[in-house]
Amino acid sequence: MVVPILRRADFLIATIQSALSDSGLVSLRDALVEQVGRHRSRGVIIDLTALDVLDSFASRTFRDLAYMVRLRGARTVMVGLQPEVAFAMAQLGISLENVSTALDVEEGIAQLTQTGAHGNQRGR
Repeated sequence: MVVPILRRADFLIATIQSALSDSGLVSLRDALVEQVGRHRSRGVIIDLTALDVLDSFASRTFRDLAYMVRLRGARTVMVGLQPEVAFAMAQLGISLENVSTALDVEEGIAQLTQTGAHGNQRGR
């Protein structure tokens, strides 16, 4: 499944609508990193609202994505993490270290807008 990537002002928004295979996650990561440079984006929002599980490979891939995006001069905010997913990740010790989080897309945009491309990250 291809994840739509939308541009909104200086930001890219990827809304994951169903579980992705490992190769789908890697494709999304590569597409977002490439598009940050092409569109000179200041931030990336990954909307996980539809996901009811986030395994260790997906967590690692999103953490790597955030680092790659940061190396390209932008920030990443993951939004919509369901309570059950957050609980399971905490119980299993799965970390999204150095990745900002927000409740929804609007809050993610507000974070990116208020702190600029290289500001403090709430999800640390």
